[in-house]
Amino acid sequence: MPSLKQIRYFLAVADLGGFTQAAAALFVAQPALSRQIAQLEEELGFQLFEREPRGVRLTPAGAVYRSRVGSVHNLLAAAAEEGGQLARGEAGVLRLLHSSSVPARSLMPALDRFLQRCPGARIDLDRIASETQIGEVAGGRADLGIIRLPVLRRDPAVRFLELPAERLWVALPEAHALAEREALAVADLREQPFVTAVHLERGGLARLVTDLCLSRGFVPATARIISRKTSMLDLVAAGYGIAVVPERMTTLHPKGIRYLPLRDREARGLSALVLPQQATPLAQAFADIVLGMAAG
Repeated sequence: MPSLKQIRYFLAVADLGGFTQAAAALFVAQPALSRQIAQLEEELGFQLFEREPRGVRLTPAGAVYRSRVGSVHNLLAAAAEEGGQLARGEAGVLRLLHSSSVPARSLMPALDRFLQRCPGARIDLDRIASETQIGEVAGGRADLGIIRLPVLRRDPAVRFLELPAERLWVALPEAHALAEREALAVADLREQPFVTAVHLERGGLARLVTDLCLSRGFVPATARIISRKTSMLDLVAAGYGIAVVPERMTTLHPKGIRYLPLRDREARGLSALVLPQQATPLAQAFADIVLGMAAG
């Protein structure tokens, strides 16, 4: 089987039309180049070049061989380049998960910067509950997650990188009696029906809001229709109740909603990046971008 070095030498001689030119381009001695070509011809069992006073030209068999191995050489070069890009975190597919309370719209600046930094990369973006994300990242089915804290489960296979706290806001129907205020306190929500409810086996935004209400001495009332996804905003717009959301969710603007900030000092939401203990180069690159933007 011809070696890659022999094929590279053969292509150089064929493209440059002579051993002298090829040896100079390859930075090898001409006798060593000639030996490699002779060994290649012996292994193939046919002559590749017609030796002429002013150089060489391909034999008919050599021309056919050139047309075949040229594409293989290009393919191998491309594979090496792609592998190098992947190892450097410049190419490949980033399997990225996010919580519904971390809407994709709020991630667009980081996604844009990541694609600029890694022009050979693609992103597979999926919205999954925070607790589920931990298992997906730990099991290698995702490269990175963006979760809403708190979470009830931890896994030693992953690490959590907390992001800066966000102010919590109240989403109200536009016609709501409280909608004309400039800001609200958690205590103002005592009699209001919430279109969210805590899941017994999950943490996340609903648990954070419930704990905040409990700290003010009341259990949040449950609306007749509830949702744990961004569809809760549609329920608010339809007048079924209110929702407390992190600031980044205020980028979502269903018609008929007004957002008001909560002025309580404790009314802050936390999110975090979830990474495996040994993150892929792409995942680490995206995490660095998110953390850098947060620090800025």
